[in-house]
Parts: sequence; C-alpha cells; structure tokens
Amino acid sequence: MSKEKTAKIINKAPCKRLYERVLDVKDFCRIIEKHGDRVLFTYFDKKRQLHDVTYGEFTAKVKSLAAALTDKGYAGKRIAIIGETSVDWVASYLAVLASGGVAIPLDKELEISVIEGFMDSVDADALIYSASFNGKFANAVRDHSSLSLFIAMAPSEAELALGDKVVALGSLYEKGAELVKAGYVIPDVENRDRLAEFLFTSGTTGTSKCVMLSQKNIFSVVTSAAATVDFTPDDTIVSLLPIHHTYELACMLAGMDYGMHICINDSITHVLKNLQIFKPTGLVLVPLYIYTFYKKIWAEAKKSGRDKKLKLGITAARSLLKVGVDKRRDLFAEVLNSFGGRLEKIVCGGAALNPRMIEFFDTLGIAIYEGYGITECAPLTCVVPYYKRKYASVGPSVPCCQVRIAQGYKNDKGYMEGEIQVKGDNVMLGYYNNPEATAEAFSEDGWFRTGDVGYLDEDEYCFITGRLKTVIVLENGKNVFPEEIEEYLGNIETIAECAVIGRQNGSEVNLTALIYPDTTKFKEGTTMAEMHQVIQNAINDLNKTLPTYKHIKIVELRATEFEKTTSRKIKRHLLK
Repeated sequence: MSKEKTAKIINKAPCKRLYERVLDVKDFCRIIEKHGDRVLFTYFDKKRQLHDVTYGEFTAKVKSLAAALTDKGYAGKRIAIIGETSVDWVASYLAVLASGGVAIPLDKELEISVIEGFMDSVDADALIYSASFNGKFANAVRDHSSLSLFIAMAPSEAELALGDKVVALGSLYEKGAELVKAGYVIPDVENRDRLAEFLFTSGTTGTSKCVMLSQKNIFSVVTSAAATVDFTPDDTIVSLLPIHHTYELACMLAGMDYGMHICINDSITHVLKNLQIFKPTGLVLVPLYIYTFYKKIWAEAKKSGRDKKLKLGITAARSLLKVGVDKRRDLFAEVLNSFGGRLEKIVCGGAALNPRMIEFFDTLGIAIYEGYGITECAPLTCVVPYYKRKYASVGPSVPCCQVRIAQGYKNDKGYMEGEIQVKGDNVMLGYYNNPEATAEAFSEDGWFRTGDVGYLDEDEYCFITGRLKTVIVLENGKNVFPEEIEEYLGNIETIAECAVIGRQNGSEVNLTALIYPDTTKFKEGTTMAEMHQVIQNAINDLNKTLPTYKHIKIVELRATEFEKTTSRKIKRHLLK
C-alpha cells in the first residue's frame, strides 16, 4: 500500500440538502416520480440515434410492468434479468421488486449452460432477456425445470413462435398501463427484511455462491450513497459498467434518487466518442478505466508533440494551487475536452487504485473518490467523502453500516491491522441453500467477515492492505476464483497439478497458471520446453471457451510437485 497522503480539504458542508430516506422500492418509485419531466435516461438505438426517457415515463414503465407481472400470477416470483444496460433492464429490475418478487441479475458474458444452471439452482420462475439473447433459450423454453415464462425485450417473429411461454415485454407494458388506469398501485412492502434479490458470485454453478439481499439491504445503500457522494440533480453521468454488477446498479439507483441525468454507453469501443457527446460531469468507474484514460492522455500528448507542455502545465497547476489560484480548467482544457469538457469527479471502486492516479487526475481538475464494497454488503461499505479526501484510503463507513478491524497486529504506522468486518443494514441475509458458508461468513458476534485485510486511522478512514480470500481481483474490478480455473485445467490430461494466481504487472493483474506436468503423458526424453508448448496449446484452446477476463495469460511449468497440507491441499500462501 502506498504511503498515506492527505488530499486538499474541499470547503463544502457535509450535507448540501436533506435526502428523503429510501426504505423500500415503493418509497423509491414515489421519490423518483417527483422528478417528473426531467430527463432520466438518454440512450442510443441500433442506428445510434439518441432518445430520452423522463423520470415520469420511466416510473410509468415500472408501474405498468409490476401490474402486468401481478396480473399474470408472477407477483412474488423469482425472475431473472439478463442483457445489456438499458431502460428496459432497469425498469424490469424495479418492477420485479415492486411486485414483491425476487430479482436475479445475471452476467451476460456467461455461457448459456451456466446461465441456465444458475436459474435452475434458485428455481427461477421467469426470465426477462434482451434481443442479443433471442434464440439462445430455445432449449430452456422447451424443457427448463423451473422457468414457465420468458419475457423478450425485443423479440423476433421466430422468438415469439417458440410457444405461449414467450411474450413480448412491450405487450406487458401495454397490458399493465391499462391495469394502472384501472387502479393498480404498487403495494406496500410489508417486510423489508424479506428476500428480494439473488446475486451470484463469480464461478460455475458448482463453485459460485448465491448472495441473498433484502430490500433493506438494497435501499439502505442507495440512501447512504446519495447522502455521501458529491452529486446533485444537475449532474450528468454515463453508465459504462455492466448493469448486473451490484456496484453499477447501486450507483445508478443512487443517481436516480438524486434526479440526475444518466446516459447509457452503447459500446466499449465508443466510450471516448460517447463522453464527448454526453458531456458528463461525473463518472462511476473501476480502476481499469482510470488507467486506460491515463495512458490515452499521455499517448495523445506524445503523438501531437505536446507531452512537454502537459508536464509543464502539471507543474504550473500544482504551484498555483499552493497559493490558492486554480487555473486547471484553463491549463488542461484540451485534455478535459476529450472527456466532454465538463468532467469534474469520478467515483472509483471494485479494485485497488494506485494513489498516483488520484493525484494526477486531481491536478487536471478531476477529483477521484475511492469506495469499497463487496457483493455481500449490497455492495457499499465505505467511500471517501467529498469534503475531506485522503489518497490511498477508501474512506470511512457509510451511514448504513459500521466497519471494524478484527483483532490482528499493530502495523508500522501504529494502527491495528486485521480483517475488515462489517455490520449494518447493508449486510446480506446469507448464502442461498448454503448454511455452512453463511456461518463461516460471520463472526461469533454477528459481524460480516469480508476476507479483506486493512486498518482504520484516527479519523476512522479505512485503508485496505491485502486479501484473506483466494479471489483474484482484476484491474477492471472483475473477480476470478482460482478454484474455477483450476477445475478447467484439471480436464487437460497433460497436467498433473496446477494452481492459478494473479501476478501484478504494473497496473495489470495477469492470470498465471503454475503447472506440474504429468510426465507419463509424454514420450521419454521430452524436454520441459516441449511439454510447455503442448500444455500452452491446450490452454490456448481452453481460453477460447472462457470469457476474456478469465483467460490465462501466463503459463509456468515446475519440475516438482506443489507443497501440500496433510489433507493434500496445495499451500497457497507459498505460491509466488
């Protein structure tokens, strides 16, 4: 961890306005409906034409779909949602909650067999899916064990021809609108502690855990984010991260609570172009985007021969700030224009961020606020407040929870360092059908054990220094469980033993496979280099079947077996 550095204290009051506390989905819909004709979403269609949806129009969609689901007998049911970020995706999520159901956001990058397996494991009753999945659930329509309704956001004729189980989302909106006119209202939430969402951790159906969240969990985070982060109804943000990820979804809901304008990015290849179109004032990102922006800024400066000018500008800006003069928007106008010209702040989470990045962007006039969360905490637990920032810290706990350090050891800064534990309204109900894992996740006195290591300073700011868990956190915020990748590697006959680690290389984390080859599968006299090539080829084939972020980038062979415990488990702490 880099040496702690205290940033400039921004002279603002901690609370700029009083926020209505969001207790449940009905409260949330009531609050966002008050924003009326303000534009909520702006998005591209397939022809890259822009369209707006107001808060009033969006709330009507949520109410209509909730009414239609209730009318079809799916109130209180378990409904999965999959697809790209869209108005329909967010409306579907809220409508499921509003009708008393359990929402199941799914990762669109997973294989169809894994997706179907996840839905089977929680007895999902229905699935709402985007056009990119048309035709992919044909087998599930015929014989999935629990799904009885398939709601297509934009169905083709072939999709609707699959049978009566398949309906168009548009038709449900229309039917629901009639029911709303006839008097349907979102019912009161009688029990905020009741199950409201299933979230799968990374892995296959055999290795993934299923996190159970309540409406209290979900909306306590929305309220805490709105009360802590420096955004206002006048802000515009661009949604760049996958919507099924609880970090992106929670931040989007908080933005809606504010009454902000949210623009939807249509492709990762269009990010910079879209930022210039949407002209955001703020962004919610993972570190990978920060590093990419940083590299892009310097690459463009060198390409145009202005890298020396940029360096001089950085020196000048820092010198002027020391005497109370802020000329950053003028000095770096060209750089800021590449992000639309209005970008002032970024909330960054999902993985550790090099403090140098925060300092660099701060010099440009873009403040970065780090946060810390975990799926089991819905996910927000800490965030650096806008009125008192500290580099390298993820900030104090947010209002809905408390953070403590379990008994550990005194570090070289004089603080007690140990496991970070959380208690509060954001902490999950437990893992579905997994009482053993649930019990292990909590301390004897009821605090959630994050598996991360860190310390709290004298201001109760949290600093993360390591991880107890084996999970590998990539620079884009994706979590990779080594056990899952090792399971795949175990199917390669030329591998006797293996272990997967994340090896840091600058700002990147490379998935590295440590391999002990099965020499019996090779001819006598085969060299280690030849074995390496055979195994590398097999792993290249394996990579083609996995999402890009799970690709093994480095393969290293070893001549001896791994050191193991008495139960024959590899001693992971010895891996390097």
